[in-house]
Amino acid sequence: MTEQRLPSFSHVVPAIRIHCGEDCLRQLPAELDRLGAKRAVIFCGGSIGASLELKQVIAALGARHAGTFAGVRSHSPLPAVLQGAAALRTFEADAVIAVGGGSAVVSARASSIALAEGDNLHELCTQFPASKPPFSPKLSRPKLPQLVIPTTPTSAYGKAGTAVRDPVAGRRLTLFDPKTRAQALFLHPAMALTAPRELVLDAALQAFASAVQGLESRKHESLADALLMHALRLSVQHLPNIDGPDAASARLELMQAAFLAGQGTDYAPTGIAASLTHSIGARFGVANGGCNALLLPSTLGFNSKVTLDRMPLIAEALGAGRLSNGAEALQAASDAIRNLLAAIRAPQRLRDSGITRDSLQELAGDAMQDWFLHLNPRKVTSPDELLGVLEAAW
Repeated sequence: MTEQRLPSFSHVVPAIRIHCGEDCLRQLPAELDRLGAKRAVIFCGGSIGASLELKQVIAALGARHAGTFAGVRSHSPLPAVLQGAAALRTFEADAVIAVGGGSAVVSARASSIALAEGDNLHELCTQFPASKPPFSPKLSRPKLPQLVIPTTPTSAYGKAGTAVRDPVAGRRLTLFDPKTRAQALFLHPAMALTAPRELVLDAALQAFASAVQGLESRKHESLADALLMHALRLSVQHLPNIDGPDAASARLELMQAAFLAGQGTDYAPTGIAASLTHSIGARFGVANGGCNALLLPSTLGFNSKVTLDRMPLIAEALGAGRLSNGAEALQAASDAIRNLLAAIRAPQRLRDSGITRDSLQELAGDAMQDWFLHLNPRKVTSPDELLGVLEAAW
């Protein structure tokens, strides 16, 4: 008689309140009152800062609006993050409201960390000691409450990790602090329509790629599987409609998919596709989502030596049907990903995104110092293995 493996896990759901719909901003004052906040500072980019939609947010805040920092920049560069921390200090903020895409959400968190812990994010970020596992320093000081009004379907609003780009070193500084998780999320159709197609597409593809990687993770359990599989179903259904007549509805559905992907990957972390994307983005400034998604067929193939049992779940969630054979499911999942990218006119090869072949070796070396690499289901032992993945995707 074969011994049955019993499930063993902890599934702790972070507290967050989600409001969706045309009237969701009416809940802003009540959420701030619940948090005891009277001086909320808005974090956004320059384009949102001049929009009519932001004026709606400011009007909803009323006297609780202490000021606006409109200096958010793409990929959350370190100088802009430190400027944001200074703005929080100047405005005497007791809450932060990120309005925009992933960069606004991440910058608000990073600036809050810098405000509380100090400006030297190189010491606060994940460390990679020689011949030892990476570790994230504990950031113990209280942080400002975070609220999010997204314009793109980014998984960032469901996470506790924060990545800041150091433009001088050309690398990411990754910080982890559960106290910077969003405590309230507001999904508004007018805000969802403000972002250009390219930004919405890339954010949705990032969430999509995270969900695929989460399902192949070596850490998995049924509750996380449910979150990740439905994130993929919603993504496949609504990604082609982000600029059509039902764009507002499609974008709100993708925001929910991104939240599901963000929650699911808390329990089933991503792997080498994320690591390679981080190194590519740091050196080439390429947006994460499209790059992450186009790498998936290659990374799924690399990991398949240890993940074939997970391929049927991924194939089913991508709409490829129920397949019991792992190898067939791997092929079906890879084809489904390529077909989706083709349908939404997204790049399918690294060279289509401007990545040069002579840079692949250096990118592989950079990725060896990424946090997510040690979480990959198949152990990566050398940069040459990553180089093979990059060459397969080039």
